[in-house]
Amino acid sequence: MTKGKYTEGRIDGRIAELELIREEKRNAMSDGLMAEIEAFYAALPSDVRVVILHGRGGHYCSGLDLAEHVSRSAEEGVYHSRNWQRVMDMIQYGGTVTVSAMTGAVIGGGLELASSTHVRIAEPSVIFQLPEGRRGIFVGGGASVRVGRIIGPDRMVEMMLTGRKYNAEEGLRLGLAHYAVGEGEALPKARELAATIADNAPMSNYFMVQALPRIHDMSRSDGFFAESLAAALVQTTPDAAEGLNAFLEKRQPVFR
Repeated sequence: MTKGKYTEGRIDGRIAELELIREEKRNAMSDGLMAEIEAFYAALPSDVRVVILHGRGGHYCSGLDLAEHVSRSAEEGVYHSRNWQRVMDMIQYGGTVTVSAMTGAVIGGGLELASSTHVRIAEPSVIFQLPEGRRGIFVGGGASVRVGRIIGPDRMVEMMLTGRKYNAEEGLRLGLAHYAVGEGEALPKARELAATIADNAPMSNYFMVQALPRIHDMSRSDGFFAESLAAALVQTTPDAAEGLNAFLEKRQPVFR
């Protein structure tokens, strides 16, 4: 187990958990929190397949800690934003699947964090919001790309202009969550799904999280070509042969 000022991490075989523990701030984002998230992902053993990300104290992450917000020049602001985007990219494209167990506030930077993860589970207490427009600032951790691709730019414009809040069921319909569960059920559901995902073939998992969002950004013809390359590469692995043999032999596959 690793414990920092803002996070606590633990590893159990092929599944790791990272808990945000800044309870007094509803797990608000700060440079220190982002640095600990980055350090955790950078130090993951190669055999870890899935990370479960959640927050302590009833909240996932309430976004930017405005108490720590400092005035920056345009140059400093660009570098700061790009660094947060880099850490979010590390989560989305680092090669390890991340499942978010969401409770309470999933606001601003917290929604940016959640949208960089691959599976999102929401309890009834969840509130999705992008309040930056009502605070005279703009998103900087990747929401315009990640959240915009989930709900569409038109809906995101309205969400930011008005400070609109969405609950778990509304978020489910919009795609901000993949599962809406009962109170106290997000973390157990995350652990259940993490175990399922960890049992998949590692190269299949890798290409699902790496190729699919990139194909979405491609033209139709480029996407088809990239899909063919991914399919050809994955089917050469020993796990592909194991999956086929298991199907023919009517048994569960045992992947590496």
